[in-house]
Amino acid sequence: MMSIIMLVLIFVVFYFFMIRPQTKKQKEIQKQRAAMKAGDNVITAGGIYGKIKEVKENTLLIEISDNVRIKVDKNSVYLTADDAQQAAAGK
Repeated sequence: MMSIIMLVLIFVVFYFFMIRPQTKKQKEIQKQRAAMKAGDNVITAGGIYGKIKEVKENTLLIEISDNVRIKVDKNSVYLTADDAQQAAAGK
């Protein structure tokens, strides 16, 4: 009986300290990606900084320099810290 209780307690600890915060963070990132618009500064997963020029359903057109634009998947892009703070303050 004690081993079953210990197993349940371990699962509860894992849920509240690992699983729940991770799912909460993923939901926040998805919400930020859905709110991206032209003009936002972003960072790609590869470390490229740029400004969004066009938003489509699954892709973004990002300008990384004058007249240099790249098309990237929306899931590999994050808002910069400044834009994320402004979006949070605008809620």
